[in-house]
Amino acid sequence: MPSNHADRPSWRIVGINFAHLHMGDNLRKVFEHPRCEIVGVSHDSPEEMQDSIANFSIPPERVFSDYRACLEKTKPDLVILCPPTAEHGQWTRRVAEYGVHVLIEKPFAASLAEADAMIAVMKLTGKTLAINWPLVWVASHQTTKRLISEGTIGDVIEVHYYDGNRGPCWHTADKIEKTAAEVAAAKPNSWFYQLARGGGSLLDYLGYGVTLGTWFLDGRRPIEVTSTVDDPAGLEVDEHSITVARYETGLSKFETRWGTFTDPWTHQPQPKCGFVIVGTAGTISSYDYEPTVRLQTRECPEGRDLPCDELKSPNQDPVQYLIDCLENDRQPEGRLSPQISRIGQQIAEAAVQSACEKRTVLLPA
Repeated sequence: MPSNHADRPSWRIVGINFAHLHMGDNLRKVFEHPRCEIVGVSHDSPEEMQDSIANFSIPPERVFSDYRACLEKTKPDLVILCPPTAEHGQWTRRVAEYGVHVLIEKPFAASLAEADAMIAVMKLTGKTLAINWPLVWVASHQTTKRLISEGTIGDVIEVHYYDGNRGPCWHTADKIEKTAAEVAAAKPNSWFYQLARGGGSLLDYLGYGVTLGTWFLDGRRPIEVTSTVDDPAGLEVDEHSITVARYETGLSKFETRWGTFTDPWTHQPQPKCGFVIVGTAGTISSYDYEPTVRLQTRECPEGRDLPCDELKSPNQDPVQYLIDCLENDRQPEGRLSPQISRIGQQIAEAAVQSACEKRTVLLPA
């Protein structure tokens, strides 16, 4: 339950582990929420937190290099975690001991076994686990989900996805760009480029496609998965992957790319980043950050552009949504739920296996 002191906001929130650059974005949403307060931040290297400390005026007594001291002294209701992908399970276990709700930045985990362990440990605490996929908060994709739910294009039979950016070292929180020299210096030491820590474009971006794809498909799972990745010289992880998933309804394609010509939040590259959804009665093009979606139906086969829905609270960001769930005693559904993210994790794991073994992988029933 949230704290209910009249002299401060209801929800006490801490950010632990700043390895993923999205921590700054998530803390901004806490900072902007009228009923939330950043009561602590923690990372083993304090310099990694400096931008957030400055941006949100976090006082020194709320800054920690030891997560245990942070949790014991601040007694939060909710912890936001942004560790490297391969450490998601470890960090979820660590903070779960303190009886807190957890919002973890995508992807769910580095393996299905780890994802299942995270679900199990949080179930023991009786607290909520949510996985944030930032593309969920893009208006075009929420508009597309509404149109699908309304039956506008019939039953979804294909999902086509292409997404990525110039690369994870090209920007920091709030999409602040870095120079080419800064990127070259950061790349050799970035966990994003370390295989053992869950690096690579496939693990970074495939989860978006297959998790939101599962959301669009109303929870349906594929029968089998085939994936291939590039082999960049001097790197131990991929920067480009293509995954084909076979469903009962046919084939869907999910492509990830670090190295797009431009970042989609600045200028859409070609191919465009986002989704094309094919249904039995129509199609929808839903591109990242664009003000419209394109709808094609039998009544309008030439297609037409529809303005994206204006997103309103609590559907503008993960903090709004999760706090609304907690305040109304309901579990996150669809977009942030462990159930949908688990299916995405299963597909991503099959894709990794397929790419490594150069064969098609069946998903267990």
